[in-house]
Amino acid sequence: MRLADFDYELPAERIAQTPIAPRDAARLLIDRGSAPPSHRHVSDLVEILRPGDLLVMNETRVIPARLALVRSTGGRAEVLMLEPVDGERKVWEALVRPARKLREGELLFAPNGTAVVEVGSRTEAGDTFTVTLLGPVDSLEVLAEHGEMPLPPYITERLEDPDRYQTVYAREPGSAAAPTAGLHFTAELLDALSERGVEQAKVELVVGLDTFRPISVDDPLRHRMHTERYRVPEDTMRRCREADRVVAVGTTSVRALESAAARRELTGRTDIFIHRGFDWQVVDVLMTNFHLPRTTLLMMIDAFVGDRWRALYDDALRSDYRFLSFGDAMLLDRHAA
Repeated sequence: MRLADFDYELPAERIAQTPIAPRDAARLLIDRGSAPPSHRHVSDLVEILRPGDLLVMNETRVIPARLALVRSTGGRAEVLMLEPVDGERKVWEALVRPARKLREGELLFAPNGTAVVEVGSRTEAGDTFTVTLLGPVDSLEVLAEHGEMPLPPYITERLEDPDRYQTVYAREPGSAAAPTAGLHFTAELLDALSERGVEQAKVELVVGLDTFRPISVDDPLRHRMHTERYRVPEDTMRRCREADRVVAVGTTSVRALESAAARRELTGRTDIFIHRGFDWQVVDVLMTNFHLPRTTLLMMIDAFVGDRWRALYDDALRSDYRFLSFGDAMLLDRHAA
């Protein structure tokens, strides 16, 4: 296995810069195995999914985790908060820039002069730091005042409505990125699916570092996965066992469900790495956006449907689908022949 096995050419103009409105107007590429894929819209899920299917969604909520700060020298600094490492949510693991210049104990300031972050030491992972959020209030209040939505670096246009980088069912604050396949759902679509007989269940996986970290080694199996916190309610796992098909919304829902099954633990931390040869235990159908080349997310897609992901991506590119976080979606069936 080589990293080049998971590469493809993604033209810059195919990367969606803004979310489509309404949410469920996004296009949906339907995987039909050896037959040519069909082209629908997310709103058509009411016709595509079946009574007895269980739709599983990640209900994590994105926090305004990106802090644009200033050093005492006047230079710029950026801190991307990933996850608290203490019970009071004062000390966090974070990505910081410029990582080589910042020193342990250095204070970083908001543009108004308020000290916001104290830089700590590098973590064992080597590419993140511990940082302390300053101030007498709860850290989420500090982030709400000084932070902004952590849009991926390939999105360069300003997001006018921050709620568009939040699913309509988001509940527990914590993630440094959105579970983007879920951005396509509206409350009305979920109600229509429920009336159709499509059951719905929730999991939580706090989206962390691996969303931002590319694979940097030629042998992708040597890539070190960062751990993420997950929670699968007992009722959700029971309903997965009883469902005709488990339809996971997004790769984060997959990671939560398959981690719970593989680890036989409904809550905890997971560094599960899903690639060719993975022993699937829960998920039958996956709704997901189109992913960057040379990433663990694309390796998961390869594990789910095999080499036909290339034909699906080629078809999407020829058909002017929009890619990545604000782009269109596809519906993959790992049992399709």
